[in-house]
Amino acid sequence: MMLRSALVIPALALLARAETIEFADVVSKHGSRTIELPAEIAPFLTVALHAKVPGYVERVLVDRGSVVKEGQLLIELSAPEMQAQIAEAESKFQAAEADRLQAEAQLSAAESTYQRTAEAAKTPGAVAGNDLILAQRQVDAARAVVNSRQKASAAAQSAVKALNAMEAYLKIAAPFDGVVTDRLVHPGALVGTDADAALLVIQQISHLRLVVPVPEENVGSIMAGARVEFSVPAHPTRTFWGTIARIAHALDPKTRTMSVELDVLNRDGALAPGMYPSVKWPVRSARAELWVPKTSVVTTTERTFVIRDRNHRAEWVAVKKRATEGDLVEVIGPLAPGDRVVRRATDELRNGAALDRK
Repeated sequence: MMLRSALVIPALALLARAETIEFADVVSKHGSRTIELPAEIAPFLTVALHAKVPGYVERVLVDRGSVVKEGQLLIELSAPEMQAQIAEAESKFQAAEADRLQAEAQLSAAESTYQRTAEAAKTPGAVAGNDLILAQRQVDAARAVVNSRQKASAAAQSAVKALNAMEAYLKIAAPFDGVVTDRLVHPGALVGTDADAALLVIQQISHLRLVVPVPEENVGSIMAGARVEFSVPAHPTRTFWGTIARIAHALDPKTRTMSVELDVLNRDGALAPGMYPSVKWPVRSARAELWVPKTSVVTTTERTFVIRDRNHRAEWVAVKKRATEGDLVEVIGPLAPGDRVVRRATDELRNGAALDRK
C-alpha cells in the first residue's frame, strides 16, 4: 500500500507540471508590412493625333512601333484649294497696301497745303480766313482715309497669316518623344472632316505611370516619394520599382479605393502600357497596434478570442485579427499593452477557470 501511494504522488506532480500554462505579453508597436495589390501601367504621355484642316494624306512617314522625337515630321497632307486661298489673300493684301500708300501720299499733300496756307495767313489780307479752315478740313479727311486704309491693310495681312498658319497644319509633327503605338491612316485618305478620326497614336513609354488602387483601410500609409517594388508576368524573375508621385486624395465611391500614381523609368523598354503588375505595397500604421502570438488567438464557429489572465482566472476577450508579422498577429479588441494572455490557447480552457501562471 505504501508503494502504491509513492507511485501516485510523483504522477500527480508530473500532471500538474504538464498543465502549467505559459503566458505572453500583449505588445504595442507600429506595424510594418507589405500587401499585394493589383495595378496597371499607363504611358506617362499619350495623344491621338488628328488633322486640324481638311486635306488628303500625301505621305505617312512612320508606322506602328516607330520611335519618334519631338518635332519630327510624321504625316504630310495636301490641300490644293488652300494655295488658291493664300494667293487670293496675298493679292488683297497688296491692293490694300497700295491704297494705304496712296492715302498716306494724299495726307502728306494736304498737310503741306495746310502748312503753306497757315504760313501765308500770318500776313494780313494775303489769305482768306475760310481758305485756312478748308485746308484743315482736307487734312482731317485725308487722315481719316489713311486710318481706314491702314485697318483694311492690317486685316488683309492677318488673313494671309491665318491661311499660312493653316497651311502649316498640313504637316503633322510629333508633340513629344515617344513611340507610335497605332497607325490609323494611309496615303490618299481624306482627313480633317471627322473630329473623332485619329491618324496616329503616340505614347511616351520611356517614362511610365503605375496606377495603384489602394484600399481605403491602407490609404493612411501613403507617403509621397516612397519607393515601391512590383513585378509583371512578362518578366517573373525581375523586380521593378517606382516612386510614389501623385495621390488622388479622393476615394472611388464604387471600389472604395484611392488611385495613387508612381513614376517608373523604363529605360530598357521591358515594361509596356496596359500591363497589370503585382505591387508590394508598404503598409505602416499611423498609430500603435496591439500584437499577440498567433497561437494566442482561438477561432471557433462562434467567436474569435484570446484568453487573458484576470486575477489568476481565465477571461475570454473577443478580438478581430488583422495583419500578421512573423509569429505575431495584430488584434483589435478591449486589450491593453502589457496584458498577459495565454500563449497557446484553446477553447478547452474555459472562461473563469483558474490559471497556474508560469
